[in-house]
Amino acid sequence: MKTIRIGAGAGYAGDRLEPALEIMEKGSLDYIVFECLAERTIAIAQEQKLKDPGKGYNGLLEYRMDKVLPLCVEKKVKVITNMGAANPLAGAKAIKKIAEEKGIKGLKIAAVLGDNIFENIDKYLDYDVLELETKLETIKDQIVSANAYTGVDGIVEALENDADIIITGRVADPSLVLAPIMYAFGWNCDEYDKIGKGIMIGHLLECAGQITGGYFADPGYKDVDDLWNLGFPIAEISENGDVVITKVEGTGGNVTTATCKEQLIYEIHDPGTYITPDGIADYTNITMEQIEKDRVLVKGATGRPKTDTLKVSIGYKDCFIGEGEMSYGGTGAYDRAKLAGEIVEKRLKATGVKVEELRIDYIGINSLYRDQISDAMFHDRSLCKEIRLRVSGRTINRSDAVKIGNEVEALYTNGPAGGGGATLGVKEIVSIASIFIPRDDIQTQIHYEEV
Repeated sequence: MKTIRIGAGAGYAGDRLEPALEIMEKGSLDYIVFECLAERTIAIAQEQKLKDPGKGYNGLLEYRMDKVLPLCVEKKVKVITNMGAANPLAGAKAIKKIAEEKGIKGLKIAAVLGDNIFENIDKYLDYDVLELETKLETIKDQIVSANAYTGVDGIVEALENDADIIITGRVADPSLVLAPIMYAFGWNCDEYDKIGKGIMIGHLLECAGQITGGYFADPGYKDVDDLWNLGFPIAEISENGDVVITKVEGTGGNVTTATCKEQLIYEIHDPGTYITPDGIADYTNITMEQIEKDRVLVKGATGRPKTDTLKVSIGYKDCFIGEGEMSYGGTGAYDRAKLAGEIVEKRLKATGVKVEELRIDYIGINSLYRDQISDAMFHDRSLCKEIRLRVSGRTINRSDAVKIGNEVEALYTNGPAGGGGATLGVKEIVSIASIFIPRDDIQTQIHYEEV
């Protein structure tokens, strides 16, 4: 039975490069996928593009491609990535420039376009926003990006036209892997069970090192070998959709049924109905078998037809977060930090700072679990000898956000004894909301660059 090998080159925008180069060098790959686009990433990239039409792609694109392109040519590995973010076209031109500077010839680069509906957003202002229980109209003036989650179509077409490097915008994560599988084996879009298997494989690979032990390790409970040298995963895919997850021998990490199970259910709301642009996958009958060390056989996913709508991720300017931190140590550290937090809260009220939501956290005590769980863990908080106070607030205006950090810093000379290590800052928050639009509204285009 014919098989192909696909490697995961990145699991998020700023991921390490060395494991990707290693699997390209030693993994006998047919394809490598760099998944680098989170929900807010593309909204931030769109803001960059609005300021500079030549930007808006992943900030590490040039860094990665500088090392990847020579291996791509030498090892005959095709590269598929969503590092195009808000500007795949500019990303393709940047890759071409790197290839030219390196004297690389015979390379075909494809930019997959069509997911960006920002310029047509007025068409959807009466659509319901999933998270806000209101119409899109209510946040119209705050919108900075609008990108539909598209599927495999553009990538498959680019592969059919002999593209070596394919760069996309907002393509659904599993689609980056499903596309080369469909192309290599000639799967049709109405072979629903095969599509379900391909979606599963894409989901297993999309977070790269998570399936080889990253975000899995828990010393003494779930130990992982040489986590500092974590190797990225490789999928050996059979024509019937069965897959073996493995990694390069000698790299750190582990591939076990446990690591694969955790990744399988990662960010899955309903394992029986995992909706993607290419189809609906059902994971409820999946089996996993440890066939050798660092080799897990996964099979049994099924699928159903794709929906008539596509999800659109809307990035909008939501608020500002102002924050400040101060450390207290020694005897009475918690009581002094608590007094400091109370001072800041009262000062913000007294000076008329408009805060929509205020948090006062004592890092190491209750910043993660709040008091309900933390009280059970810390029966006597006076025993805590190191406390980091954090005061943060959500505001509409930047000026109010600035005042929150300023009040924390003022604790140096106006607060309890022994405060030190103050930090303060303000962040403008771009939040994400979702609408669903007719699938037919999205028209994929492909632009090619050749060297």
